[in-house]
Amino acid sequence: MRNIKAIDCCNIFYAAYSCSIINKLFIRTNFLQTTPMHQDILRSYFCSTIALLFFSLLSPCTAAADIQNTAKPKVAIIYTVTTPQLKTDVESALKDELGFGVELTTCEDASIFKEIAEFGYVDRSPAAKYAATYLDQVKNGADAVLSVCSSVADIAYAMQGTAAFLGVPLIDINEEMCREAVRKGRKITVAATFPSAIGPIGRTLERIAREMGRRVEIQTVLIDGGFGLDKKAFKSLMAKELKEPAESSDVIIFAQSSMAYCADYIKELYGKEVLSNPKFGAKAVKIALCKKGLMQ
Repeated sequence: MRNIKAIDCCNIFYAAYSCSIINKLFIRTNFLQTTPMHQDILRSYFCSTIALLFFSLLSPCTAAADIQNTAKPKVAIIYTVTTPQLKTDVESALKDELGFGVELTTCEDASIFKEIAEFGYVDRSPAAKYAATYLDQVKNGADAVLSVCSSVADIAYAMQGTAAFLGVPLIDINEEMCREAVRKGRKITVAATFPSAIGPIGRTLERIAREMGRRVEIQTVLIDGGFGLDKKAFKSLMAKELKEPAESSDVIIFAQSSMAYCADYIKELYGKEVLSNPKFGAKAVKIALCKKGLMQ
């Protein structure tokens, strides 16, 4: 984006000053009585000054047009369930990765998760609601959409063709975390506080392992009663539930962003690689924006 610089103002001042000098020359001398050589010099000086004045006056207008045509990239975040900690972790990770040159918008439809939890799987109703939520963000001008809920990972994957056609990437927050887990080891433990998150993330791991030509062994741990606990109580419950699974794991991944603050604690406690999705999701968003030429 071009800025209006001090040199533009200097050029305008110089051009105006030069015009005043030329005016004085024409007044004090009879142009027609000067020699042809002097006439040519005056003509050249006059033309170059007028050109300089024209472009100096034009450049601020061009800069203003550039400013109007350059807007911040817009990233929409879809939540189906939230806690203050969840929103803090996700949005902080995005700001750390993308900086403040990106506009973040959020939308939440708790009915999507509620229906999935009731049905035990993704029925057509929550799937349709989720698709409509994504399309609303597209209509509202989003350049990329981050899908935070693990329970809807299957829908997000199914919609990749639509997202590619519309030119608005739909990014599952777990995708790159799962890819990193497959890179790190064969035996992967998935920890979640909601049963509906375990199946989709397990399928994501298996799909990515096939894409990478690797084989994985997945075990799952449901942290029953963990959602909604305060940090101290949740860490204590996590330590208890993951003690035995950690012994047979190469990597532990947290299926939900709301669990992210426990990652370092569990890693230090059991000496295992522990991955959570906010940072991986933020990196995936940045890659998507870079591919669109909206970031460097």
